[in-house]
Amino acid sequence: MTNSLFEKAKPILQTLQSNGFQAYFVGGSVRDYLMDKAIHDIDITTSATPDEIESIFDKTIPIGRDHGTINVVYQHDHYEVTTFRSEGEYDDHRRPNEVYFVRDLYEDVKRRDFTMNAIAMDTNYQIHDYFNGQKDIKHKIIRTVGQPNERFNEDALRIIRGLRFQSQLGFQLESHTYNAMLSHISDIKHLSIERVVVELEKLIAGNFVADAFLTLKQLKAFEHIPFFAHYDLDSFFIDSPMTFSLFIAILKVQQPNVDAKLTELKISNRDKKEVATFEQLIIDIKHIRTKAQLKLFVYDYGKTDILKVLAYTHILAENNIAQLSPLILNNTIITNTANQLPILNRGEMDINGKDILEITNKKSGPWLKETLRAIECAIIANEVHNIKPELIKWVKTNV
Repeated sequence: MTNSLFEKAKPILQTLQSNGFQAYFVGGSVRDYLMDKAIHDIDITTSATPDEIESIFDKTIPIGRDHGTINVVYQHDHYEVTTFRSEGEYDDHRRPNEVYFVRDLYEDVKRRDFTMNAIAMDTNYQIHDYFNGQKDIKHKIIRTVGQPNERFNEDALRIIRGLRFQSQLGFQLESHTYNAMLSHISDIKHLSIERVVVELEKLIAGNFVADAFLTLKQLKAFEHIPFFAHYDLDSFFIDSPMTFSLFIAILKVQQPNVDAKLTELKISNRDKKEVATFEQLIIDIKHIRTKAQLKLFVYDYGKTDILKVLAYTHILAENNIAQLSPLILNNTIITNTANQLPILNRGEMDINGKDILEITNKKSGPWLKETLRAIECAIIANEVHNIKPELIKWVKTNV
């Protein structure tokens, strides 16, 4: 087990303790430490209130003060320190209508989602496990803290989080937990799509995505999620981790007649562009038959994105999208083709729109863009060298 991040953060806990407060590591970092996995983010929980935390440390940022979370800056690192808390009723299946600060660790961890995430650890690496989280980790079980119906009624996002953990960790859902998910699955329609997408991105990228995706379908979760509700996910196959953008692109190509807008997912413009690129790439890759077509295809999309798609040729086949021939489309051929391209983009052409207007003595218009594309294709096909005098001659002959 690696404990370097805990050692770096230990002075935060020791400072809180020296001021008379309890302080523990808690949550995913403790779970991953016990599983001997890499640790990324450390969360700290304490009996000190936000006011008390701010009075103890020199540099703090009140990132979630109303909910008890203060960001403590120590030696250029940032640590989220959250006051022990209990919660009132949940009105929207996502957030409590009131938060109470408490002084007891048990009161804090009993409100958490799953037993494996409700384990606390002190500066001496002593474990405080009130709900047998270590046992569930050992047996690879996802189980809610307390009554599962209560946990999911409080916060429906915990359902998607549970499936995300199934995908990332390869754990199985405890039967009562699964049944409660089934009973409350329609509540996820009340969640903000941004929070759902964050969880789905991690789920689709998990090593055990096949199991989690099957559970999503069994729960009929997609029926309650914008955008996906328009699609038939029961007919979609996935067994390997991939990016969320590629997943959506494959789905759109598999079911092209579905009228669903990416705006429903509220993803970034960059992500929308990536989806569109993958979608068109998958459509075009089905029609590659000749070496000339392959060269232009590699030029248009670039080696990186094509190799990403080729890693999932079996998924394209299983989803009845395309049977790609490994003799024509494989990593070696794509890489060699990319390395032999005479240019990598239009900016490398030794001629531009201004040159063409001077040569032809014509006014600018849509024809100019078409001409630049024609020159591009001619260079890629080795019909003309990327040398200005030869390109000028080509324009005079062909335009």
